[in-house]
Amino acid sequence: MSKIKEDELNDLYDSFIKIKDREACKEFLSDLLTSQELEALTSRLHAAKLLINGETYQQVINKTNISSATLARVSKCVKNGKGYNSILKDK
Repeated sequence: MSKIKEDELNDLYDSFIKIKDREACKEFLSDLLTSQELEALTSRLHAAKLLINGETYQQVINKTNISSATLARVSKCVKNGKGYNSILKDK
């Protein structure tokens, strides 16, 4: 990743860190994302939560309508990543 891209990514991370409450987060994401992008993120987060809570692939697909390819990516991150688990465990 180029230095410019890394700086831009860090700006994004820092922007999220500055969010103080749900309303501010809602306003920020409404400005930052299209409704389709927000829906995609929401579906992935919901799928991760369902997987963490023991739902099967088929149950998750039925509840979220995400593609099997997207679900496979989410599942890989749930199993091997740190982000979803640190945020969603016990929720």
